[in-house]
Amino acid sequence: MTDAQGRTPARRIFGVETEYGLTCASTTGGVPPLDADHAARELFAPVVERGRTSNVFTRAGARLYLDVGSHPEFATAECDRLEDLLAQDRAGELTMADLAVTANERLAAKDVPGRIHLLKNNLDAEGTGFGCHENYLVRRRGDFWNDARTLVPHLVTRQVLVGAGHVLPPEPGAPAGSPARFVFSQRADQMEDAVSSATTRSRPLINTRDEPHADAELYRRMHVIVGDSNIAQGSTLLKVGVMDLLLDYLEEGGSLADLTLANPMRAIRDTCHDLTGTVPLELADGRTITPLDLQTEHLARVRAHTAAMDLTALQRQALDLWERGLDAVRAGRPQDVATELDWAAKHQLLTRYAERAGVGLDDPRIARLALAYHDVSPTDGLRLKLEGAGLLRRFVDDDAARAAITTPPATTRAHLRGTVIARAEDLRRDLTADWVNLKLDDGRTPAIALRNPFATQDERVDELLAHMEEPLEGFSSELPTGV
Repeated sequence: MTDAQGRTPARRIFGVETEYGLTCASTTGGVPPLDADHAARELFAPVVERGRTSNVFTRAGARLYLDVGSHPEFATAECDRLEDLLAQDRAGELTMADLAVTANERLAAKDVPGRIHLLKNNLDAEGTGFGCHENYLVRRRGDFWNDARTLVPHLVTRQVLVGAGHVLPPEPGAPAGSPARFVFSQRADQMEDAVSSATTRSRPLINTRDEPHADAELYRRMHVIVGDSNIAQGSTLLKVGVMDLLLDYLEEGGSLADLTLANPMRAIRDTCHDLTGTVPLELADGRTITPLDLQTEHLARVRAHTAAMDLTALQRQALDLWERGLDAVRAGRPQDVATELDWAAKHQLLTRYAERAGVGLDDPRIARLALAYHDVSPTDGLRLKLEGAGLLRRFVDDDAARAAITTPPATTRAHLRGTVIARAEDLRRDLTADWVNLKLDDGRTPAIALRNPFATQDERVDELLAHMEEPLEGFSSELPTGV
């Protein structure tokens, strides 16, 4: 490995894509007045009115759109700092909450007896799953996928830290009276493969589709689709911060190959269902290891790799939370990290309520409480109340998150995209944008391809901004006489 003395981890682009659950509950106790498709149309009506499409890029450079299955989705802009990622992810929650408030006002004005709820979770009432995906920019090299496959054990077992928590009902055919169980993850039981090019037909932990959204000769993108959707900022910090450092460790010559699992899909389910973290997992070489021991070994290697590095405050907090989270599982004390990690916060919330009410985890009131934990509405959701009471820790405050709705990260390509989009909106100029390309729809200016995701300056963007200030042909900015 390269000597880390005096250096920082490699600068990396990362981002999170979150699919939201959507439902329209009756306000009169009857049948829901809108199905998911019609609720999604109501939700995205202001977006379509502004941009004539339900797939838009925002002034902050993020992407807001309706995905397959009427799932609202928010993809953060490109970030290279953890504080920007946390602010952008929370900005997505606030954006969705604002859309829900507007939609519910429209429903009330039309006397529709329903209320739209947006849930940052991974399962609907029918058991259909949807995801929270992470993207990490990596250098293009021939042996990358060998390294990526060695990250599978980390993705299998990290749920003991960053799982969102889930009440698992008794399995079909279980004896009458079998209790519901609290497990680490909503997402683990949905996964079907370790590494694959598929996303919906066969859900893998890592998607191999080569779509870097950057110069393909230099970069590729690691697309992780196994993560739970997180409410607690500590879970998001730990999830992304640790993966960034693990990738740096591998890129600098480290190896995790000796910890390859024999059967990752069996291991992810076994890990999910055992809150002690001590279920034995079989390694490819015939040894066994527990999820706690595997995560502890990964932590030890990253700590050794970064010992002499100049880490940011949030990177150090991620490493500290990694260690404290493992200690909490090992001691059977989720309360030790219940203000920072979702599964622990949710476990404490649900089990304490069940004890006070004298009910089991399968009680309908527990289900409603679990949904309220994931509801992003400021009135129906619990996140603001828990944070306000000091029961969930903020790593980035809501002022920064609210600003991130319209302000792109200043240190990545998102700054260029967001600046152009904002100016086009202000001037009412039609613009086509995606992750790489910008094109003013006037038939006179060529598309601009921004293939460097780290660039924050570009002469072509300056020229495009200047061109937008020019009057459109055939249009006079002077008012008619008498107006």
